[in-house]
Amino acid sequence: MDALVVGAGIGGLTVALSLHEAGIRTQVVEAATRLRPVSVGINLLPHAVRELTELGLGEELAATGVTPAAMAHFDRHGGRIWAEPRGVAQGYRWPQYSIHRGELQLILLDAVRARLGADAVRTGTAFESFEQDDAGVRARLRDRATGAVETARCDVLIGADGFRSTVRAQLHPGESGPLWNGVRLWRGMTEGEPFLDDRTIAVAGSNTAAKLVVYPISRRAQDEGRALLNWSAEVKLVDEGITEAPDVETREGRLEDFLPYFADWRFDWLDVPALLSSTERILEHTMIDRDPLPFWSQGRVTLLGDAAHPMYPIGSNGGSQAILDARVLAHELAQRPGDPAGGLAAYDKARREPVNAIVLACRDMPADRVLHTVSERAPDGFERIEDVLSAEELATISNAYRQTSFSDVEALNNRPSLSVRR
Repeated sequence: MDALVVGAGIGGLTVALSLHEAGIRTQVVEAATRLRPVSVGINLLPHAVRELTELGLGEELAATGVTPAAMAHFDRHGGRIWAEPRGVAQGYRWPQYSIHRGELQLILLDAVRARLGADAVRTGTAFESFEQDDAGVRARLRDRATGAVETARCDVLIGADGFRSTVRAQLHPGESGPLWNGVRLWRGMTEGEPFLDDRTIAVAGSNTAAKLVVYPISRRAQDEGRALLNWSAEVKLVDEGITEAPDVETREGRLEDFLPYFADWRFDWLDVPALLSSTERILEHTMIDRDPLPFWSQGRVTLLGDAAHPMYPIGSNGGSQAILDARVLAHELAQRPGDPAGGLAAYDKARREPVNAIVLACRDMPADRVLHTVSERAPDGFERIEDVLSAEELATISNAYRQTSFSDVEALNNRPSLSVRR
């Protein structure tokens, strides 16, 4: 079986490694002419860490990322509302990692080139369209430097080409545009002093007004007594609910556009204006997703990651779900060596509905409603959270994350491996 993967992001590289492990010949094409460690931080849930560990990347993850021990919510005055353990502290056999997205991508890229060959990833190669029949798939590719067009033949075509997926557009022509929830999101990284225990993912404020998420992402900095802090700042700009997204989705951000919303956020454990102001490069995003699809797979063509299920960055699900997609896809194909379409159909059946449910849950997290309740009941802060929220309301936060991000601990710890050895 020959597979062609469109896109060299986290999902595309993970599926290439997984297909190779199962003995399936794989080529990756990527439109970007150069793959560099750009972007900001990402959290990998234990479910995804297990899969990358079984691909032999556990030591590199441990040497690069930070293992958060807890996630904690605070109000906009820095008052602690709720906290819960994460990763091994939560009972999983595998940790959770906070890591630079670009460094993770390079770990995956280096592994692909080492195992599949130096030419396994063709950069500067744009995917344009496909045709398929019972004999296979013909993919039209264009060299971005020369404009030369070629047809690549494969048994399976995998669209891992992100939010604006060309493969998705051909599978679902006429699909409506991206949907926006009215939130603009600014992201950045900066070196600073460690805060709290140096292993906490801190969330402050409410997504109905302004919200900050900050956590360390560098094991090397941590070992040197420093902290490379990844942060995201959300501001709600539109109150009408989900609307069609603006034309500009991602661009260079300007501090003056959002700093005023956080100008007096000085906690005893973090000076937020100082954190934001010390960041050299800021990215601005529109918080967008798409409606769930009725199918990902059609014949010998399928989707994974953001191409299949773009979602709001809530609950650390985007990259982690792409990794799970990749592993399940390779597993199902390996079980059916003479039936690629059947393998893709089985993958679709196993993954689509559970992940579509996460997409919808991220649009309306009960945890966010509870945080908004705190801001309404105690706008000037509080001494004891028990005076603001009942035990049942606090439990809502934990339950919300469990539904979207954390399946049963014992189920993950005891489930058979998805690896298929040649």
